[in-house]
Amino acid sequence: MEKLIVHGGAPLRGRVNISGSKNSSLPILAATLLTRDTCTIRRVPDLSDTNYMVRILGELGAEVERASGVVVVKAEKIKSVAPYDLVRKMRASICVLGPLTGRLRKCTVSLPGGCVIGDRPVDLHLKGLEALGAEIQVDGGDIRVNAPKKSFKGASLNLMGKHGSTVLGTDNVMMAAVLAKGTTVIEGAAAEPEVEDLVNFLIKMGAKIEGAGTHRVIIEGVKELHGAEHTVIPDRIEAGTFLCAGAMIGEGITIRRVIPEHLQAVTEALKKCGFVLEIGKESISIAPNPTAKGFDLTTLCYPGFPTDMQAQFCALACIINDVSTITETIFPQRFMHVAEMKRMGADIDLQGATARIRGGAKLKGAPVMASDLRASAALVLAGLVAEGRTEVNRLYHIDRGYEHLDEKLAALGAELERVRD
Repeated sequence: MEKLIVHGGAPLRGRVNISGSKNSSLPILAATLLTRDTCTIRRVPDLSDTNYMVRILGELGAEVERASGVVVVKAEKIKSVAPYDLVRKMRASICVLGPLTGRLRKCTVSLPGGCVIGDRPVDLHLKGLEALGAEIQVDGGDIRVNAPKKSFKGASLNLMGKHGSTVLGTDNVMMAAVLAKGTTVIEGAAAEPEVEDLVNFLIKMGAKIEGAGTHRVIIEGVKELHGAEHTVIPDRIEAGTFLCAGAMIGEGITIRRVIPEHLQAVTEALKKCGFVLEIGKESISIAPNPTAKGFDLTTLCYPGFPTDMQAQFCALACIINDVSTITETIFPQRFMHVAEMKRMGADIDLQGATARIRGGAKLKGAPVMASDLRASAALVLAGLVAEGRTEVNRLYHIDRGYEHLDEKLAALGAELERVRD
């Protein structure tokens, strides 16, 4: 097992290119199962999660080639069973459920694993597929789907859950509905850019979809889809993480290959704190501000402030000489990083789903344990500004969602090293 040793205090400066989106790549790769033809996906980030998805596609019978960020898939003949050994390591593997249902009408997909950030059920995924006429049984940890051609039809349904719209649920239902007879109307659909990116790929494959990027998506089913080429959008969460790093320490950094519109909730929050940003067509620059003010944020579905940036803003709040609060409404239990930051000297009071951070205290390096993907990134950010040496253990969490994070930070001037226990 590897860990990251971060030597705090080294200033950051320079430019960094943002990789393709993890949360777009995974369902787009799964969508290649919808056709027998060849699909080419570009700017797929080199991550353990995308590696798992490529492996899942191969185990399901697809021919897959991967080189330099390009993944070529030909799923001419595919299997109907995705067993637990395949899907247990990554929650997003559930997104093969929709394509397998749409194309084969009958499949078995094990309930997935993934990082621990609270309850993340798939009931809305199943509800959506049942609305389309699929018969579903959950038995022994397996989801068994039978969608006879006569009953598998378009329908009107709502995917809004108690914590907002479900992104992967929207993805799954869309991918099944594109091959269902008739019209499907999804109310309460997720409006995230990653969902819109998937829709754009499906349209290139021949799907008929309207309303992408809104909470009402209309799908007119087609008989079959064909191959297509697609370039994945930039990863807005990686971009936001680097913006936090640039705000916390250094002389200013510029993130490139981004879509600023996708980062508006993050950039507006940074501006309200007093950070000065220069926003170009595909770039954003930021520098620290010693007189920055505290913030009061609540995580919401897009276009609100993203839950995937909550932990990084906790780290940012630690260096602002003021009081900040963050309320988590998407995954209320997603505060496992707080205890680790307190080991470094952070003054954080956690009450329910709200963290109150009194910033300004000097953080000190310490051994810390990453609990999930975004928490691990936040601990690295804290280590960049801490006095002395910080050891971030369970580095595999970072490798799930950040392409070569340590190398990119080192290129900006950070002093850190990846070592094996």
